[in-house]
Amino acid sequence: MDRSFGNLLNEAPTVRVGGMPISVLDRPGAAELMVRVAMTRKRGGRPLYFTSVNGEAIARASRDPKLAALFLAADQILADGQPLVIASRFLCRIPLPERVATTDLVHDVARIAERTGATFYLLGSEEEENARAAAALREAYPDLRIVGRCHGFLKGEALMAKLKEIDDLAPDIIWLGLGVPIEQQFVLDYAHLLPNVGVIKTSGGLFNHISGRNPRAPLWMQRLGFEWLWRTMMEPRRLFWRYLTTNPLAVYALLRYSK
Repeated sequence: MDRSFGNLLNEAPTVRVGGMPISVLDRPGAAELMVRVAMTRKRGGRPLYFTSVNGEAIARASRDPKLAALFLAADQILADGQPLVIASRFLCRIPLPERVATTDLVHDVARIAERTGATFYLLGSEEEENARAAAALREAYPDLRIVGRCHGFLKGEALMAKLKEIDDLAPDIIWLGLGVPIEQQFVLDYAHLLPNVGVIKTSGGLFNHISGRNPRAPLWMQRLGFEWLWRTMMEPRRLFWRYLTTNPLAVYALLRYSK
C-alpha cells in the first residue's frame, strides 16, 4: 500500500475486537474517508481493499486461519455488526462509535459521490438482483455515476475479459457482493489485475438489500444487535443452524480477543 494512503487510513485508530483490527469510525467518517482515498489514490498496483466483519465472520475466522488471513490482508476493516460495538464499549481501550453496516454505508458514500463525482461499479450477485440494485441506486441518486455493473458468476476467459473491461472503466469504488469468503478470496486472486481502480469494498448481500429482495430488520432490532435473529426469521432453513453454531463462537471470540 502507498505510504501516503497508509497515513490517511491511520487517521482513524483501530481497536482489536474479536481478534480483528477494527477502524474506529462512524458512518459519515467511513464514507468520507472511502471516497477521499478512492479518488486520490495514485493508480497502479492493486486497489485498496476495504472489508467488514460481523459476529458470524469473527466466529468463522476464529476457527479458520486461512479466512482470518483473508480479512487481515485488508487495508481497512469496519464493524458491520452491533454486537461488536457493544463489546467494544466494555472490552476495548476505545469504544466503536457505531455500527458501520455496508447496507447503510453505501447510501452515505453515494451521497458524497454525487457531490464529488466519484464513480461506482457494481460486481456480484445474480444478474437480476444486480440490475435491480443498480436501477434502485440510480433512482435514489440521479447524479451518481455508475460506470458499469456485472453479476458475480463469470469464470475463466469471460472473467478475465470482464476484469480488463472494469479496469479500463477505472471506477473509483467497486462494490463487490459475492459473500464471505468468496469476495475476500476474489480480492486476493484478482485485485492486482485492477490497477486503475481506487477501492474495492466487499459487500456481502448488499445488492439483495438494495434491490428490495431482502428487507432490513426493524431499527430497534438493529440497535440491540439482533439483526441476525431477523435474518433467521426471514430464511430459517438456511440460517438457523449457521447462527446456532456461530453465535457461541462469536461470543467467545469477542470476550477473549478484544482489547
